[in-house]
Amino acid sequence: MKLEDVVHTIASTGQAGTFAHVTAAALRYRPVRRMLVGYVDRRISQRLEEARHINERRPPRVTRDKAYIIRALVHSIDRALARGHVSEAVVRGLLRGLVVNGFLREERRDALERFCREHGGYGPPGFLTISPGKLCNLRCKGCYASSGNNSEKLDWEVFDRIITEAKTLWGSGFIVISGGEPLAYRSHGRGVLDAAARHQDVFFLMYTNGTLIDEKVAARMAEVGNLTPAISVEGWEERTDARRGKGVFRRVLAAMAHLRRAGVPFGISLTATRENCEEILSDEFLDFFFEEQGAVYGWIFQYMPIGRGFTLDLLPTPEQRLWMWQRTWQVVREKRYFLADFWNLGSCSDGCISAGRQGGYLYIDWNGKVMPCVFVPYSPVNINEVYQQGKTLNDVLEEPFFRAIREWQDRYGYAASRPDETGNWLMPCIIRDHHAEFRRILEMTEPDPEDEAALQAMTDPAYREGLIAYDEALARVLDPVWTQEYLGSNGRTAP
Repeated sequence: MKLEDVVHTIASTGQAGTFAHVTAAALRYRPVRRMLVGYVDRRISQRLEEARHINERRPPRVTRDKAYIIRALVHSIDRALARGHVSEAVVRGLLRGLVVNGFLREERRDALERFCREHGGYGPPGFLTISPGKLCNLRCKGCYASSGNNSEKLDWEVFDRIITEAKTLWGSGFIVISGGEPLAYRSHGRGVLDAAARHQDVFFLMYTNGTLIDEKVAARMAEVGNLTPAISVEGWEERTDARRGKGVFRRVLAAMAHLRRAGVPFGISLTATRENCEEILSDEFLDFFFEEQGAVYGWIFQYMPIGRGFTLDLLPTPEQRLWMWQRTWQVVREKRYFLADFWNLGSCSDGCISAGRQGGYLYIDWNGKVMPCVFVPYSPVNINEVYQQGKTLNDVLEEPFFRAIREWQDRYGYAASRPDETGNWLMPCIIRDHHAEFRRILEMTEPDPEDEAALQAMTDPAYREGLIAYDEALARVLDPVWTQEYLGSNGRTAP
């Protein structure tokens, strides 16, 4: 019997908790971890050698990219366990939320099969990103969410229902929380950690500025066991404090110390701009956070010209995009740090994952506005109104704005039947890398701008022309790379 069959049998008989407890205890022992990591390494090596034959729909290098990033994730988790930075309670939460309940329980399989039957064989989104509150204790320059001293928020019952529907309708075992500052959210006396405690069959990733994580909050996260915070930094102390406020960098380091002592795995969230991309991808910076501070993972968000005080001047140049792609893969392959750039590593996700694509996600903000992506501030529908009309998340997916984006994703390679039909996934983002196409969809479906900044961007001809010119320059740099490295001889033979 295969390992996954054993786990599925345990989960389906209601013994998920027992499985999580036993496995979490076993993973404390180095020989067990060495055996598992060795097994993963062997399977990854096999996939690298057989990449050309594993998935005939995708360029072989796409398969190899996915293998490298999975290997980096496994090694990153192993490092955290070896250093004692992850408590047994959190390991149990991860196993219970992602591995067992998230992927193997009968309820999830039933939800997936039901959704596919009702949607012509098309699968559901894999997760949701929810910003339950706009309130934030900081006021960062260029915040994509324009957060600050604002009490706009989702009612607790709506917040809870959204998570429940993602589980029951889509079979999702993963939810991302953003903001505002998530830890500042309160409704009916409850907050984000209460949501994690209530939904123990879900694993939560929470983007946070980290300044509200004290010893007590870290202990509660460890107790809950199914949430990991990704803490935002802009670079070293001078650059982080310049954007986020004096003293924030040191408060972030204090939060990381609390999390290490409590055994809560955490990561870093980096906004890459024209001014800091070399700094945040330097060996010195990455080693400081991954080795000295104990970060398990890192997310790179290239600057998006939306939100408070948006400007095109902070976009990484096309040449910097190319360098970042090369450098990020060097880090992933050589250092085996799990460091994901949502733009330059589009090959790992088969391109853009917005608008409720199969395996992708939707974004819901503090006012209930549903959007394709955190960085696409245009909404055709409000979840509060959806629920008042007796509808569900499945009805939201049918909005023409979301359908039009999914159709573009399919044309750009997601639905490709041959590698040469795949678009350039080094330029996966519809709003930034294909702005002319995005504006066509925007004008055709007419969603509402999320806020005043989104309206300003939509009506500013200089903004539109500037992004289209940026995309054209980007294509001149990255299209030849995609052709050679993914569709050409390098893509077929590179290790």
